[in-house]
Amino acid sequence: MKRRDLFAASLAAGIMGSTRRGWAATPDAAAALGRTALHGTIPRIVPIRAHADQIMDIKVCLRPFRPAGPRMDVEHVAGKTVVHNYGHGGSGWSLSWGAAYMAVGHAAATLERRVAVIGCGIIGLTSALTAQRAGLDVTIYTRDLLPHTRSVRANGSWTPDSRIALTQQAGPEFARTWEKMARYSWQTYRDYLGMPGNPIDFRDNYTLSDTAPDAADHVPAPADAAKGSFATTGMPQSSAEFAEYASLISDIIPAPELLAGADNPFPVAYARRTPLMIYNFGSYGHLLLEEFHQAGGRIVIREFHSPSDLADLPERVVINCPGYAARDWWNDKSLIPVRGQTSWLPPQPDASYALEYKGAAMISKSDGVMIQGYDMSGLGEMDGVGNSFEHPDRAEAEKAIAIIGDLFTRFQPRAG
Repeated sequence: MKRRDLFAASLAAGIMGSTRRGWAATPDAAAALGRTALHGTIPRIVPIRAHADQIMDIKVCLRPFRPAGPRMDVEHVAGKTVVHNYGHGGSGWSLSWGAAYMAVGHAAATLERRVAVIGCGIIGLTSALTAQRAGLDVTIYTRDLLPHTRSVRANGSWTPDSRIALTQQAGPEFARTWEKMARYSWQTYRDYLGMPGNPIDFRDNYTLSDTAPDAADHVPAPADAAKGSFATTGMPQSSAEFAEYASLISDIIPAPELLAGADNPFPVAYARRTPLMIYNFGSYGHLLLEEFHQAGGRIVIREFHSPSDLADLPERVVINCPGYAARDWWNDKSLIPVRGQTSWLPPQPDASYALEYKGAAMISKSDGVMIQGYDMSGLGEMDGVGNSFEHPDRAEAEKAIAIIGDLFTRFQPRAG
């Protein structure tokens, strides 16, 4: 389920009779949510210093969304066997290792030892590393190194089915593919936990609300027939069209906890805590690039303009991981941009948690406090869909920061 669904679903079992400080811990409510937090288990919350005059960076990402899901087929072009691996929407970081495993399986089946990887975003880099681990000789061809790709403009958290596909266009078979990618990625990320620099880490993520949503809010509003749908317009028209697969891996993902009464430290009526996996871009990216080079990998700075440009590469097998750039260089017009903007404030090492409130998200990471307006207009999954404006919007950044800042003007930290 998406952010909006996870919070609202916990209310679906009827928890309207609650106090100002937290949800009523009725048996049905606890069952719907997962379980009620043990009293006294909430750590001290350090307020976030969310002020617009502290902005040190604003980044804009165009998520590469394909209605049918990521392109992962094989075709023969310019004398090369091309294995595609792009179009993961807002789930690229989360699904990168699983997608790479599948792509490298296709590449290895050719029995060629030398492989080219196009792109050095997170999908390209994990594909290259996975190929090396399979014993292949890998060269990455890219316009930009990881720190300058669209990948590092994301928020950097586990969101494995964020705008990954449209239910109807992806079809029932893709659900199994998604589950394989998600499970493999989750397991691989666990290997990076506890390493120096915390390249992969967890944060307590608090989902907050001032009011109790209706019990039906966990279900996206039905499509408006007057607006049509992707099938009739060529563009999604409703959040209800987007696929949801998170329930397929609920057995391995930590469940959320209801925070009620004294266990709710926030100045809101409703709060829930969930462990959230995050990616610290600096340390994680450095670690991946270091591993790639130590295994003998090479990086060639090169820009491609059409598939015919592959003809002069020495490798006969190519894993194509260009992200949204595939819309132009591979002429894949099925790609739909989904704009997302993140603002970055100075790091607060003493405030290691994340939260979501009124359509804004905050994650305190080692490289800064990330604040993102993911649904400030109430559009749900339609927020940013079809928007290819890749320049920072200062007003949007300040609006998201103000939401988080206002929360903490009402916050009374616990003593001790």
